[in-house]
Amino acid sequence: MRCHVIAVLTFGLSMLHGLSPVNVAFAADDSPNIVFIMADDLGFTDLGCYGSGYYETPHIDRLATQSMKLTNHHHCQNCAPTRAALMSGQYAARTGTYTVGGIDRFNWKSRPLRPVDNVTDLPLDRSIIAQQLKRSGYVTGMFGKWHLGQKGKFLPQERGFDEAIVTSGRHFQFTTIPEVEYPENQYLADFLTDKAVDFIRRHQAEPFFLYLPHFGVHSPYQAKPEKIEYFKEKPPSAGHHNPVYAAMIASVDDSVGRIMQVLDDLNLSENTVLIFTSDNGGVGGYVREGIKQDGDVTDNAPLRSGKGSLYEGGTRVPFLVRWPGAIKPGSQCDAPSIHVDIYPTFLEIANAPPPDHQLDGESLLPLFRGAQTQLQRDAIFQHFPGYLGAGPGKWRTTPVSLIQQGDWKLMEFLEDGALELYNLREDIGESSNLAKSQPEIAERLYAQLAAWREAIEAPMPTENLAPKTGNAGKRKAARNKAAAAKQQQPQANK
Repeated sequence: MRCHVIAVLTFGLSMLHGLSPVNVAFAADDSPNIVFIMADDLGFTDLGCYGSGYYETPHIDRLATQSMKLTNHHHCQNCAPTRAALMSGQYAARTGTYTVGGIDRFNWKSRPLRPVDNVTDLPLDRSIIAQQLKRSGYVTGMFGKWHLGQKGKFLPQERGFDEAIVTSGRHFQFTTIPEVEYPENQYLADFLTDKAVDFIRRHQAEPFFLYLPHFGVHSPYQAKPEKIEYFKEKPPSAGHHNPVYAAMIASVDDSVGRIMQVLDDLNLSENTVLIFTSDNGGVGGYVREGIKQDGDVTDNAPLRSGKGSLYEGGTRVPFLVRWPGAIKPGSQCDAPSIHVDIYPTFLEIANAPPPDHQLDGESLLPLFRGAQTQLQRDAIFQHFPGYLGAGPGKWRTTPVSLIQQGDWKLMEFLEDGALELYNLREDIGESSNLAKSQPEIAERLYAQLAAWREAIEAPMPTENLAPKTGNAGKRKAARNKAAAAKQQQPQANK
């Protein structure tokens, strides 16, 4: 894995003095603003700059020419755990947030394992990134989807954000926390952008952190009528075909363009780190995966599957980062990165103090600056001890853990201990399971995955003692196989 970039800044004082980058002080006047824009459910190929020939994203495409483009960045398989990881800097195995709501949303009772109970409110003993940036002199604002606790002390207004408006659920006639008036029929993406632009204007004279987590392009699929009409006349391309979804993407793109414009108008662009990404993979790839007959709103090809899955279509997301003078415009980085890296990256950018709780990621700043082509860590991980359904008898995922080390990705499915091994450089679509043909690699990665789970004390699903199905013999065999896999060399998935 390589970062194709020419360094325009050296790693500076941290290398000269042998210090951790977080300990290197910036002059107060040099503290850059941080703007983090995150779409909801936007797939890896849902942007022009990431390959779409149907969706139109001129503002984001222009941002890409000014940015470093990450091609191997990963978030969780759905909304809430990614947001918990971004705000806490911790893997889901530490926060306990694996999905949205309780485990009974999905009919797991017909399966051999009982999921780990889900945490819906991010624990208050975690100091989120906004709190740490405030300690470094930043004013902080958040406008959009929160998903980490909707009441009392769990709201962002109580957790380090000086200003916050929480809203999601619909794109027209939406509700907000706190209640805010807005023009009738205003589109949510426009409303959130209005608030973000106003925040930037009012705080232009001080370092600010703006978190703009859009609800677009999450269902329900609602968009401005004039944009829908435009895309109705456009021919489909590579699984991208839905004019409403395309219109929603266009509104998110307009938002990015407005943020870029106000930064230019106020002469803030040169001293602002601007990031655009998505919270998880796109809602598509299910027809190709065989878990739906039709109706995909988009497609993540060449990636496999989509939101809710730990295949690449569910976790690999677009990621653009612009920082004039520190990041080479139009550069690209292929090194694996993941959600827990964002927290330490922002700490280093802002020279903010670390929190009291354990951080699981590594600052991406050396990659951004071109000082390194790989991070110091050995691998990235995911752990999902539950089920995500896709209709009667269909599953986007069953309990699974994974490790990615360089080009290699190993998945262990926890119901029966089955392994899947892929070389992502040669097989980005995860079509050829190499666990049997490359047993030494599978065994080595499995040992590292198991050691990580033990070190992080990852909760594991337990036996379902009363599954609602008559196939008891098959369930017993699966449980026995899973138990044997813990004692012997792991078996490849047939």
